[in-house]
Amino acid sequence: MNGSWWQDAVVYQVYLRSFADTDGDGVGDLEGLRLRLGYLRDLGVDGLWLNPIYPSPGADHGYDVSDYTDIDARYGGLPAFDRLLADAHARDLRVLMDLVPNHCSAAHPWFQAALAGDPAARERFIFRPGDRPPNNWRSAFGGPAWSKAGDEWYLHSFDAGQPDFNWRNPEVAAYFEEVLRFWFDRGVDGIRIDVAHMMFKHADLPDWPDHAEYNILAQNQPEVHDVLRRWRKIADGYGRDLTLVGEVWVPTIDDLALYLRPDELPQAFYFDLLLCPWDAARFRTSIGGGLEQIAATGATLTWTLANHDVHRTVSRYGLVSYTDGPPTRPRGTVDVALGVRRARAAMMLLLALPGSVYLYQGEEAGLPEVLDLPDEARQDPTWLRSGTADYGRDGCRVPLPWTASGPSFGFSSSERTWLPQPDWFGEFAIEPQIGRPGSTWELHRRALEIRRGIGGPLEWIPADRRDVVAFRRGDLASVTVFGDEPYAVPWGEPLLASADAGPGTVAPSSTAWFRV
Repeated sequence: MNGSWWQDAVVYQVYLRSFADTDGDGVGDLEGLRLRLGYLRDLGVDGLWLNPIYPSPGADHGYDVSDYTDIDARYGGLPAFDRLLADAHARDLRVLMDLVPNHCSAAHPWFQAALAGDPAARERFIFRPGDRPPNNWRSAFGGPAWSKAGDEWYLHSFDAGQPDFNWRNPEVAAYFEEVLRFWFDRGVDGIRIDVAHMMFKHADLPDWPDHAEYNILAQNQPEVHDVLRRWRKIADGYGRDLTLVGEVWVPTIDDLALYLRPDELPQAFYFDLLLCPWDAARFRTSIGGGLEQIAATGATLTWTLANHDVHRTVSRYGLVSYTDGPPTRPRGTVDVALGVRRARAAMMLLLALPGSVYLYQGEEAGLPEVLDLPDEARQDPTWLRSGTADYGRDGCRVPLPWTASGPSFGFSSSERTWLPQPDWFGEFAIEPQIGRPGSTWELHRRALEIRRGIGGPLEWIPADRRDVVAFRRGDLASVTVFGDEPYAVPWGEPLLASADAGPGTVAPSSTAWFRV
């Protein structure tokens, strides 16, 4: 698969419910996306990844799938998907689907049959008898990972409406191979695999001392690699340059590298960089670790700084006081202006790196996290299952503001959207930024344009300050200043900069690119 399109692609992540609505129900749809494919082409991305759009009761807004070979009618159904796919390909945009193999919806026919007492159906899930839960495992969303159904308990690593499959049952493996073929036959260009490390659970279902150790040890079992090898053979067998992208949360970079062996996944998100605070040493160590250990497998490094599960980069990098919450969704005080400045710099650094990059919708406009959603509006199951200790993921999923004013800031003809937009959202509207010099959107467009000409391996450039990360690829040098003082360089006028500083100087909390 050498020279494949995805090896240096920039893919735009579409959380469809929040992208664009055409039928006025306050929920994004496929037609809204299709009508804005020109926008994505103008921005300069190579493809798009769709979060799950299968039929779903919505316990986790699509990640609870009730039918893996259909499209939810609320989004337009399969006809709308086929139109989108055809139009995307006509614009030379690739389309990736999201596959959820760890669990399905409690409304899936298999689980309904299991609840009705069908013994074969029950073997497709993880049921255990007893008066008490089989072990002390906790849901990733908070609360117990077991719920009672009749006289037995069933495992759900997430919400109770998302029962885990039993991947040691060959019927489950055969089913998902057919699902893969269904979408590849339909013409999609790749599959993003949700929590790929979680499909198999420890066979003994042992107690673990804490939630973190459960996530690491009860999952990430060796049998998963055989499944991924079979999926890789299926993808490669099409001869159409398809990709598989794993969402893999494992303890170390070495563990991640095991998923990227030549006959397994060609790509897996490198989340280590996303987890780094705004700190030069952490960024450099993370980038170096990825280059040394992931690139050594022959796989493509797949970078990202944001997605539908974490707070937006503006709010993470602009955090000036921390009060509570996990590192990817912290609570505290955010300096938005500082966050925007740092997020612009981080984006340029990211786009200069070798490998593939995934951009989350709205990041190109510098959107902050919506931290002040009314409690009654929050829909993420994490919010309630954590006892409101975790804000959850709603704040990064608020429908996009396309215009500075008007009903729902141009997202829909309706004033009411499935998550409420704050009054200040118009300040970050996308369309007014298009063509405006210095806007965050134009910075993204220009950086994506220049990126197409960047090539070669990364070579570190020594810096005489610890708050500077500098490297070159070919004839382009990227310099990021993490501190509060400008930094002098010998190359004159920058080709592009996230903040103005004058010739031969990189501004504080900014990135500049130079021809060298």
